[in-house]
Amino acid sequence: MHKTVTDILLRDPKIFPATRQCMDDDLFREMAATTDAVEAFVLALQKNTKKFNLPAYLPELAAMEGHAFKLANRFIRMDPYSDHRVINPGLMIFSNTWKHLAARLNGDIQGHLPVKGNEQVMVWPDPIKSKPMVQPVTRQDLLALKITMENLKPEQVADLAGTPIATINSAILRALDRGILLGPKPGIVRTCQWDPTKAAIDSESVPAAFRTARVFALQWHITQACDLHCRHCYDRTPCEPLTLSREIAILDSLYDFCHTHHLFGQVSFTGGNPLLHTNFHRLYREASDRGFFIGILGNPTTRDKIDSLMAIQVPSFYQVSLEGLEPHNDYMRGKGHFQRILAFLDILRQTGIYSQVMLTLTRDNLDQVIPLGEYLKDRVDLFTFNRLSLMGEGANLIMTDPDTYSDFLETYAHAAETHPVFQLKDNLFNILLHKNQSPLFGGCTGYGCGAAFNFVSVLATGEVHACRKFPSPIGDITRQSLAEIYHSDIAERYRKGPDDCGSCRLNLVCRGCMAAAHSYSLDVFTRKDPYCFFQG
Repeated sequence: MHKTVTDILLRDPKIFPATRQCMDDDLFREMAATTDAVEAFVLALQKNTKKFNLPAYLPELAAMEGHAFKLANRFIRMDPYSDHRVINPGLMIFSNTWKHLAARLNGDIQGHLPVKGNEQVMVWPDPIKSKPMVQPVTRQDLLALKITMENLKPEQVADLAGTPIATINSAILRALDRGILLGPKPGIVRTCQWDPTKAAIDSESVPAAFRTARVFALQWHITQACDLHCRHCYDRTPCEPLTLSREIAILDSLYDFCHTHHLFGQVSFTGGNPLLHTNFHRLYREASDRGFFIGILGNPTTRDKIDSLMAIQVPSFYQVSLEGLEPHNDYMRGKGHFQRILAFLDILRQTGIYSQVMLTLTRDNLDQVIPLGEYLKDRVDLFTFNRLSLMGEGANLIMTDPDTYSDFLETYAHAAETHPVFQLKDNLFNILLHKNQSPLFGGCTGYGCGAAFNFVSVLATGEVHACRKFPSPIGDITRQSLAEIYHSDIAERYRKGPDDCGSCRLNLVCRGCMAAAHSYSLDVFTRKDPYCFFQG
C-alpha cells in the first residue's frame, strides 16, 4: 500500500525536525493530518502562519525541508553517473525571502538567526548515498549550472569572460564533486585487495571520493637547473633539456589522457627550480590554454615574475620548502634562505596565491616541525612534511627513528587540531584516526599513496616515474602516450602497492610510503612501509 506523507509525518518524529522545532507538536500533527503530500503541508503552513502566530519564515523552511524529506525517503532516484554532464535531477533551487534558513536545516539552531532578505538555497541528493544536501547558492554554482543547462564548452565561456579555462573548469569540478552536477564516471578508479569481512571501515568513514579521482596531476620536473644546493637533494644530474615542441607534446598527451578518461588535468611545475627553465613562461601559458590547473613547486622569486604568471593564470598553489627553524634551514639550504622564504610568503599573501610550505623530515629536524609550523601559522596557508628519502645527496642524512615515529605523528596531529595550517599528509596518520574512531582522510594524495594512480612524475628527460622520491620508472613520454604508460603492467604494479598491505583494512587510504621502503632497501612491491605501526 502506498504510504502518504501524512502516514510518515505522524509516525516518525524525526521527519521535518527543523519545522517541528518552530511550532507546537500538537499543531504540527493537526496540520499534517489534513494533508496527503509535502506540497499540501507547506501550503497549509502558508495559509495558517499568521493565524497560529508562527514564524514568518516557516513556510520557506518547510518547503526546503519537504524536498529534503523526499530525497531522504528516496522518492527521487538516480544513478551516480551520467553518460554526459547533466544537472542532478533531484536538485531544486529555492528563492527565499529569508536568509540563514539553510543553517537551520543543517542543524545549526544556535548559529545565525533567520533574517529578512533574499537568498537562493539549493537542496539536492548526494548522488552516492541519496543523503539530502542543503547549501546557499554561490556564483560558482550558478556558473556550473548555466554551462551545463546551455551545453556550453568551458573554452567558449572562458573566452567570453576573458578568464582562464581553468577558472571555468574549477566551477564544474566543484559542482561534480558536490553532486550538483552528474557526469561520466572518471576513468581512474582505485581497486583494493582487502577482505571486506575484515574491514573496519565503512562507506561513511571512507567515502567513494577516496576511490575515484577526477583530477590527474603531472608532477613535471622540467629542469635540473637550480639556484640552491640543498643537502638532501634527490638528483642534481645535469641533462639536456627537451625541445620546446617535445615539451608541448607532453601537455598534449596529458590533455588527451584527461579527455578520454573524463578527468581534469593539473600540471605541477617543479625541478630543480622550474622558473629557471628557458621556456617556462611559454609552457605555463600552454598549460593554461589547455585548461589545466597549475601548481608551482619552486624557490622564491620576485613580485614582477609572480605578476607575469598571474596575468596568464593564477597558480592553484605555490609551494616552497623550509627544513626547520632558521639556523638548521640555512645549514640545509644555504645562508639567508629562511628570510628569503619569509619575504616571498609575504608576496604570495599580497597576491592572494595559495601558499604551501613543505619540510623534509629527518632525524635532525624532528623537534623543529611543530615550532616551525607555529611560527608560520599566520604567514602560510598550508604547512606539512614529507619523510626523507635516501636518494641522491639525501643518502648522507639520517631518517627518523621508526620506533618513535608514531609518537611524533600523535604530537603533530594534536597540534593540527588548533593550527588549521597544519595539514595531515602522511598516510600513516590514518592509523591514529582509525584508533581514535575518527573519520579517515585521503592520505598523501587524496587516495593514500597516489603513485601512478592520480599522478605521475615526469623528469626533464621525458622519463616517467610512479613517484619522484625513489627510482620507479614506468615509461618515456617522448616515446609513448600517457595513456600507454598509465595502463602498462608496471604502472599497475605500483598502483597496487606492497603485497604486505593487500589485506589491510586501511588499504584504500594508506599503503604506506614505497619511498620509505626503498630507503630501507626493501622490495617496494612486497614489503610494507617500515614505519607502519598498525596492529589491526
